[in-house]
Amino acid sequence: MGESRRGPLKSAVPSNVVSPVRRCSRTACGRPAVATLTYVYADSTAVLGPLATYAEPHCYDLCAEHSERLTAPRGWEVVRLSDGSAPSRPSGDDLEALANAVREAARPQERAAEAGGLGKGSRGGDPVEVGRRGHLRVLRSPEN
Repeated sequence: MGESRRGPLKSAVPSNVVSPVRRCSRTACGRPAVATLTYVYADSTAVLGPLATYAEPHCYDLCAEHSERLTAPRGWEVVRLSDGSAPSRPSGDDLEALANAVREAARPQERAAEAGGLGKGSRGGDPVEVGRRGHLRVLRSPEN
């Protein structure tokens, strides 16, 4: 009775089909999930990584906003695993190396030659720069 010559009849009432896109596990958030959160209770660690292949009962899928704002309870550590597809943010070491390279490139050629030659060709009464660490300089007195 529910079929016609063209195939099964469609119901006039819309069905509640589950979306194939996994959604954020946070209450009242319907955004698509991009990361999976897992807790390692023995190590007091929350692990946030790329979206898992399968939805697991003790894992939580989070959207981009909630995964960025994730915090752990006091005494717990958050480990963020990157999936490699997103560009990584520069670390403090990367930024320091870049700043040092810019400083070195901006130094006048004479001073760079003096620092490299440990005082060769320097004027008699001027101290000679023999080292540099960040914004600090090590100077050798002209008498030595």
